[in-house]
Amino acid sequence: MSATHEVLNQAPPLIGFSTADDPALLEALRRHDGGWGEQEVRDLGARAGSAEVQDWARMAEEHPPVLHTHDRYGHRVDEVEYHPAYHQLMGVAVESGQHAAAWSETRPGAHLVRAAKFYAFAQAEPGHGCPISMTYAAVPALRAEPELAAVYEPLLAARTYDFGLRPPLGKRGLIAGMSMTEKQGGSDVRANTTRAVPDGAGRYVLTGHKWFTSAPMSDVFLTLAQTEEGVTCFLVPRVLPDGGRNPLRLMRLKNKLGNRSNASAEIEYESALAWRVGEPGRGVRTIVEMVNVTRLDCVIGSAAGMRAGLRQALHHAEHRRAFGAELVDQPLMRNVLADLAVESEAATTLAMRLAAALDRAEGGDESEAALRRLGLAVSKYWVCKRGATHAAEALECLGGNGYVEESGMPRLYREAPLLSIWEGSGNVAALDVLRALGRENGALEAFLAEVDAAAGADARLDAAVDRLRGLLPQLTDPERAQLLARRLAEQMTLVLQGSLLVRYSHPAVADAFCASRLDGDWGHAFGTLPPGTDTGPILERARPKDAR
Repeated sequence: MSATHEVLNQAPPLIGFSTADDPALLEALRRHDGGWGEQEVRDLGARAGSAEVQDWARMAEEHPPVLHTHDRYGHRVDEVEYHPAYHQLMGVAVESGQHAAAWSETRPGAHLVRAAKFYAFAQAEPGHGCPISMTYAAVPALRAEPELAAVYEPLLAARTYDFGLRPPLGKRGLIAGMSMTEKQGGSDVRANTTRAVPDGAGRYVLTGHKWFTSAPMSDVFLTLAQTEEGVTCFLVPRVLPDGGRNPLRLMRLKNKLGNRSNASAEIEYESALAWRVGEPGRGVRTIVEMVNVTRLDCVIGSAAGMRAGLRQALHHAEHRRAFGAELVDQPLMRNVLADLAVESEAATTLAMRLAAALDRAEGGDESEAALRRLGLAVSKYWVCKRGATHAAEALECLGGNGYVEESGMPRLYREAPLLSIWEGSGNVAALDVLRALGRENGALEAFLAEVDAAAGADARLDAAVDRLRGLLPQLTDPERAQLLARRLAEQMTLVLQGSLLVRYSHPAVADAFCASRLDGDWGHAFGTLPPGTDTGPILERARPKDAR
């Protein structure tokens, strides 16, 4: 081979590492009653970083789902064909309990351990995480109808991935989806036009069009439709108890930004049979239980994406030489990498704290329930919004090597905006912060108590909390409150992250966060941490040890 084709100064493939090799993740497990699951998380993280799973992720992305509306004879089949690699990913996710298994686990920290697993495995391939997340979130909504929950919850929690169109109650395990968004309403689900009419046998007949239905081959869907009493929640199976197909017509698959492994479809209910979940006319309240849980996974998924991008950037910088030195040793690149690491650790630490709050809320702790409600609202706005900016900077660390599909970075970049849009984009999330402050008893008190647990430990954090308290009285004017909603959500997230890092993280990480995000010694882009930042410990915590 000609010497001109000798490959020099390129990073080797990043394989054989563990996505769970993450101090912020493991420390949170031990801190919040999830230590019993650490080995399971470590094992799953090692699998996520294996060549086998990375190959599955590549194949699932390169071979997107295909819609088949009719069979060769002209019969409607309304099926989506996935690549086998997608099913492999789904199988591991279900078997490891990332779906609804946490709801049947009696040990403390069950939701935290599940969150850690979701975080670790989503770094391999995020698309399959959508139906896994929806299955997880379906349980609390379904519990609004105890008789249905008693039948379906054990199957949703079962650790068996049983793909195929068969009656749900005859399967060994189920996957759930959501089908709510309509063309005319988007996040305004009260504008839904889908109609539900009682059939006289305890069921309802649904007619209408849904603009986004993710994972359309799920076994059951939670959906909203209008009844005489108002918007109501329903459970809609793909296959009816007698084995017949429920008429959910797949009109087309969305040609969307984001992952290519998972399908989103437009569907029409053509007199589809459904079972009511919760009280008539109270569908929004019922479905909110599902939305709040999927929002937690939006935050976890954003944190996972940040960690994956940071790992790639670090790996590249450690194996690339530029201007006579290793790239990772160049002061400017170290600043960029450390800044990305601080953002990543802040997101991970907050995501795990919110998962722990869900555990404690399920145990009856009202203060933790209030913290979870408000904490999720602010972090859904800010952490998810930061994901796309973080992905862009991490990709840029690889330069042209990150711009090509084979690097995996474009996949990460395309996926990042989804988590800021799904379950309420920026304005919806910011307005939800105002709603939580106004309607949730004890939410602000629980939030401030969590933040104040670090009072006196860092003057910059204390000053930021004082500024936040000064902003709160301005919310009494509804119009002004809306104008301040985004700023409020951002500041609330930052002080919450600051408090957690000051209490629990490495001092160098906490110091860099407080100096930049809270004290303003920062620019408008990553890589502008103040001179004197101790980047060594920050990068050491972020470096994937098994990949050296």
